[in-house]
Amino acid sequence: MPSPLSDAWLVIPLYNEAAVIEEVIAEALQTFPHIVCVDDGSTDASAERARRAGAVVLQHAVNLGQGAALQTGIEFVVGHTPGRFVVTFDADGQHDVADAAAMVRLAQHDDLAIVFGSRFLDDRTKPGLAKRAVLKTAVWVTNQSTGLRLTDAHNGLRVIRRDAAAEVHLHQNRMAHASEIVTQLGRTKLPWREYPVFIRYTEYSRAKGQSLLNSINILVDLLVN
Repeated sequence: MPSPLSDAWLVIPLYNEAAVIEEVIAEALQTFPHIVCVDDGSTDASAERARRAGAVVLQHAVNLGQGAALQTGIEFVVGHTPGRFVVTFDADGQHDVADAAAMVRLAQHDDLAIVFGSRFLDDRTKPGLAKRAVLKTAVWVTNQSTGLRLTDAHNGLRVIRRDAAAEVHLHQNRMAHASEIVTQLGRTKLPWREYPVFIRYTEYSRAKGQSLLNSINILVDLLVN
């Protein structure tokens, strides 16, 4: 069994995920001994259950959005820990811990500063035709503005080395932060790569996750900006 990744911190934005967060953390802790959850003004027991499961928990007094939660978590890792890698990871169980670990090990082995997860590098993930079309269009728009050539610009699973993470300063608090973080990481000119990942579209994650309408709204924001 591979050794735990003690030089990496999982950063998990957390908003009203009390039903699943303990299970997500318990699974992740087998590989990632360092986890920080940023509770973004949850109105349920998310923070208490995350803490009980073994994560460090930071809390926003009010809901500021996923971008703000990620920024708080990144700043915590860079400013208060010796961690070498930040791994952004969703709270709803969509991401695979094995994928996250493989991405960290790729960054370690190949001296990469950034590894972006992509659901489009293999055929394991089935997002549906409409969502796929919106996501692919968002990729094209993001690539035009950033100069990068990604296949999946709105995937929340990323590995960011400490030097790259220090250059992340998110201002888009809602879901549009996904394009902003790509832009800021691209500007670092540090070495990056994509890695194929599996996204679990469960009944729970579909109910909790980003709707097709929100995806379209993000696309409109990208085109306007």
